[in-house]
Amino acid sequence: MSFWQSFWDIIWWTIWIFAFFAYLWAVIAIITDLFRDHKLNGWWKALWIIFLLFFPFVTALIYLIARGRGMAERAQKDAVQAQQATAEYIRQAAGTSASPADEIAKAKALLDSGTITQQEYDLLKAKALARQG
Repeated sequence: MSFWQSFWDIIWWTIWIFAFFAYLWAVIAIITDLFRDHKLNGWWKALWIIFLLFFPFVTALIYLIARGRGMAERAQKDAVQAQQATAEYIRQAAGTSASPADEIAKAKALLDSGTITQQEYDLLKAKALARQG
């Protein structure tokens, strides 16, 4: 066996391995999209998965052609929702409220329950009003 023969064998194996992992990635994306789509009936989801098991390449190609646009829209919608949820969590964890009025209302509730004193309430109110302006 010559060097060039083994070299081309390595190239072909690399191409086949890449194609296999690309196919697995596509199938995982299709299955994820199937369960993300709330408009699709459960029977249709099961049918798609059965076809993916028995006719994998043809079914994946048909799915990407027929439902590719909706797949991208659902993925984009989920990404936006995840980004908004992350931003909301960061705001909540940082302790910043949506508005100074919310902060004053929370401080007033703490004052009414006796958790903080009048001086602490005045300080929190002043900080909230200063953050507004």
